[in-house]
Amino acid sequence: MKRITKLLAATSVLAAAAASAQAAEITINSFGGAYEEAHRKCVIDPFTAETGADVKIITAYSADAFAQLRAQKDAPQYDVIHFSGGQEIVGAAEGLLSPIDPAKLSNAADLYPFAKAGLEKGEGPAYQIAAIGMLYDSDALSEAPTKWADLMKPELADGLVLTDISNSYGLFGFLMLNQVAGGSLDDITPGLDAVKTMLENGAYVVSKSPEIQQAFAQGGATIAPYASDYAYTLRKADLPIKFQQGEEGTPASYITTNLVAGRPNQDLALKFIDMELSPEAQKCFADALRYTPTNSKTVLDPEVAADVAYGEDGVKDLIRFDPAKIEANRADWVVEWNKAIAQ
Repeated sequence: MKRITKLLAATSVLAAAAASAQAAEITINSFGGAYEEAHRKCVIDPFTAETGADVKIITAYSADAFAQLRAQKDAPQYDVIHFSGGQEIVGAAEGLLSPIDPAKLSNAADLYPFAKAGLEKGEGPAYQIAAIGMLYDSDALSEAPTKWADLMKPELADGLVLTDISNSYGLFGFLMLNQVAGGSLDDITPGLDAVKTMLENGAYVVSKSPEIQQAFAQGGATIAPYASDYAYTLRKADLPIKFQQGEEGTPASYITTNLVAGRPNQDLALKFIDMELSPEAQKCFADALRYTPTNSKTVLDPEVAADVAYGEDGVKDLIRFDPAKIEANRADWVVEWNKAIAQ
């Protein structure tokens, strides 16, 4: 009996050790390439150094990661999942994500209100923003564009590059043009008519961000509606490109960090999320990739601040088009867009 008791005790110790080892690892998705490099530098490595926990990274963009989350509903692999297309709204509604108590995040109080609006519904906080505005060649244009309406000026059409709405940044830019032209998410006809006129006047459409760089490099582009982080990418390629927010508002892609439901490591996962919300991590991301911080305590150097929507004044005009309505209409919009640009 004593031997059996000792054996059971030893088994319990081993089981506890195994459980502890398992709890000392979380699984996340990241977006690959330069983003994943920055993610490691700004959050993952500091998190491991502070907690001793390992972070398993699965490279998956938002749509693929969300499809995986849905497919694995009964046995999810992710502890923390990141989205840039609003999937957290659908995921929370479907019970795939856990509500977050703001009191469990030391940085929640310092987030701008828009970044934490859905925490208690399960919509994870935005830990950075890709702001959509105007990228322009500062050597070719003597005056910086100040309004989205400026893109509709015939004299700018020859150097105007639009991005296909199959690209999220291209879609947000188009929806902003549609709004300025008098349209809404229920009516994109004004925007399509504006695009047709732009194309007739000499503008053209590309489908991917490298094509924007090629157009600026070859001298065929002077202005393009796109994301702030890409202006920095172009400058690193020795192109004189600056970023300008439009006076009518700044469309924003919210990059969110979300707590997955049904996982055993939620306390550890919350520590990871909290680190992503810290001023130090957000400054690191802004320095590396030029994403807009959502923590009001983040302090950026002047040259970095000039590339993003920064501070209370910078973020007050951010516009988030309804992700649920976009999801419901996007396929039909693409059909209408393709008809418009084919004419």
